[in-house]
Amino acid sequence: MFNPFRSQAARFWFAGIAMLVWLCLPAQPAFAQGCVASREGTCITGSHEMNSVWAAGQSAGESWLSPRRWEVEVDYRYFHSHRHFIGAEEQKIRALNRSEVNNIVHLMNVAATYEVNPRFSLSLSAPFYFSQRYGQSTPDNRTHAYGIGDITLVGRTWLFHNPSESRRNIAVGFGIKLPTGAYDVTNTTTSASGGTTTRAVDQSIQPGDGGYGIIADFQAYKAVKRVTLYASGSYLSNPRGTNGVQTGRSRPSEAIMSVADQYAYRAGGIAPFPKMNTLVWSLGIRGEGVPSKDLIGSSEGFRRPGYILSVDPGLIYTKGHNRWTFNAPIPFRRVRTRSVPDILDNRHGDAAFADYTIMVSYSRHF
Repeated sequence: MFNPFRSQAARFWFAGIAMLVWLCLPAQPAFAQGCVASREGTCITGSHEMNSVWAAGQSAGESWLSPRRWEVEVDYRYFHSHRHFIGAEEQKIRALNRSEVNNIVHLMNVAATYEVNPRFSLSLSAPFYFSQRYGQSTPDNRTHAYGIGDITLVGRTWLFHNPSESRRNIAVGFGIKLPTGAYDVTNTTTSASGGTTTRAVDQSIQPGDGGYGIIADFQAYKAVKRVTLYASGSYLSNPRGTNGVQTGRSRPSEAIMSVADQYAYRAGGIAPFPKMNTLVWSLGIRGEGVPSKDLIGSSEGFRRPGYILSVDPGLIYTKGHNRWTFNAPIPFRRVRTRSVPDILDNRHGDAAFADYTIMVSYSRHF
């Protein structure tokens, strides 16, 4: 059976590279929603973590994904950002002056995973965006963008055999992001005087970013009696500096859109409800967003770096070959950090954040 990580030395070398990437993130981390263009997500758990929570109805050693099996998953994510922040301070005056800018985003992600063997799998993911943006004082003058986003392909391996006798394991993954999403969508808007202008829509609702990307991610779990502790994270490195799209902004340092890195992570615990083997609850912390400076390449151009930290409650229901999950992250910290143009021009831009996010997913294995 094919196994690209047969030796223990190769597995730990692979893990060491992934952890090095994770530990060498920029000094000013960021993750967020809304005007901060964070498109990447991160899973709560993989197939084998869930087997550490319940095993009823399964054969010994059989996982949600067994060798030579497929899994198809559809995820839906919604948020409405409108609260403006400079640093960690909310600009409440924006609501009083009716100058808030609103983003409403519907994101659907379709993914297919093939498990080559119990320890190695390949996942192909394609997001679809349906977004709109408008000012609080001019709700009828909206810009829109929709369509396929940037497709990703990631290979992942578990470092230890599954099921693990110690009921713990670590998976690491590497992959690529392809610039399949449109990053130069334009709309025609009408001004108060009746004139029309055609220009690129704001960076925050563009389906793509225009760059090839490198993905590094990990998953880890440890079962402690009936509770399973989990951690997972993903970092997307975009080596390309800018994508050539004019922003229409007055400052020369922000004239072209930046192709920014993105990352997300989660950590917490999951446990079954009493006397129920098919329904579990989860509770953790979620962080996501965009750094001020990229891991590789230039960080010039216009971006809105920032981050959001959320309490992340959820439910997971499994029956037969089907699994449903529901999460509703609620932020307790939102920060808009300074971009490279902000630092060069000695200023601090703002960004809008959401009050909550709704995330629903369905998966089925074959």
